Amino acid sequence: MSKPLVAIVGRPNVGKSTFFNRVVGRRIAIVEDTPGVTRDRIYSDGTWLNHTFTLIDTGGIEPEREDIIGAQMRRQAEFAIETADVIIFLVDGREGLTTADRGVADILRRSNKPVVIAVNKLDHQKYFDGIYDFYELGIGVPISISAEQGLGLGDLLDEVVSYFDAAEEQEENETVNIAVVGKPNVGKSSLVNALLGDERTIVSEIPGTTRDAIDSPFSYGGKDYILVDTAGIRRKRSIEDESIERYSVIRSLSAIRRVDVALIVVDAAQGLSEQDVRIAGYVHEEGKASVLIINKWDLIEKNTHTMNEFKKKLGVDLAFMDYVPMLFISALSGQRVNKVMEYAEHAYSQNCKRISTGTLNDIISEAVMAVEPPSDKGRRLKIYYATQVAIKPPTFVLFVNDTELMHFSYKRYLENYLRKSFDITATPLRLIIRQRTKKDEI
Repeated sequence: MSKPLVAIVGRPNVGKSTFFNRVVGRRIAIVEDTPGVTRDRIYSDGTWLNHTFTLIDTGGIEPEREDIIGAQMRRQAEFAIETADVIIFLVDGREGLTTADRGVADILRRSNKPVVIAVNKLDHQKYFDGIYDFYELGIGVPISISAEQGLGLGDLLDEVVSYFDAAEEQEENETVNIAVVGKPNVGKSSLVNALLGDERTIVSEIPGTTRDAIDSPFSYGGKDYILVDTAGIRRKRSIEDESIERYSVIRSLSAIRRVDVALIVVDAAQGLSEQDVRIAGYVHEEGKASVLIINKWDLIEKNTHTMNEFKKKLGVDLAFMDYVPMLFISALSGQRVNKVMEYAEHAYSQNCKRISTGTLNDIISEAVMAVEPPSDKGRRLKIYYATQVAIKPPTFVLFVNDTELMHFSYKRYLENYLRKSFDITATPLRLIIRQRTKKDEI
């Protein structure tokens, strides 16, 4: 399952950014005692009770405010609400229930999303009675917290993660979701239309025609799929503050999180740009299977070495994704489009790959014998045991004598050895290193 999205919502100056920083463990959001400082959503991952989730910090909602900035902040928060799996409704316990709180509560009721109400700034007994005002909203039982002092956060997060299991059960189905991602105007919608066999999405030379993530169910080889055409992801500085493209970017990133395979589309004529690498990096970090689609290949002047030279250059720029397969196509002419789903199916199967514990440990033993583990100050790294703990992506835990001895280069070596031994491509691998007492030494 993709990481659940948790949105922090409320009127300005109730402590949303302070709460955000406290949960994710570092100061990411700007904290200032002035309403409206957080003008944009900020994302970061947090962990609680073995659940990893993405927390969204939003600008404050002021339902009655009609100026441009107020309306824009309200729209952004509403988009966050729409994409979230669980919503934390943060209110100010010292100030008490306000008309703006009631307005936000009305918006949240219409969302039909799970809402946990957190009454913030209750860090002294004289403020404790302030929590009772918020029962009037009728949004569950208010939980008292102090984001500044870190009080009550455990109870709040317990309530939040309790909704994740239900979301996981809902996601379990046989349909494979495939996202088509990339910069604006690289041919994503043309590829979607070519795969679907009709023009379900608008194709235009104007960048940004697709403003939303569009889901299209279809069948291939007797299996059900959903193809997601996403809005082009631009560099942050390329997005005007008042442009709806800001919301398109958020929806595209959210789409990547909820799919199984990402088709990363690149314009062959433009080559791989810095933004293409960023998008690929996001897919990699989310643990998604992927295929690099080099589109508009028919526009390139070629000789017998052109494709190999192109692959070499892409391999240098995407060194962190050296596992990704590349497919050179033309969505408009149909060149090699018939291969796209074959590549996507293969990528999905690799993302779901399982390896038995016995076979895995045999291969790790071979790797250790071939290249001796690193040592430091007379102590050498020992790997006692390995096991696969998850798929999507394949995730392995290695139990060692001292995690500090596992150098990055040796971890990378083990990853490459596993890839070669089990012929794993098109998906990230995760190696988790844990320390334990000596047992079942390899």
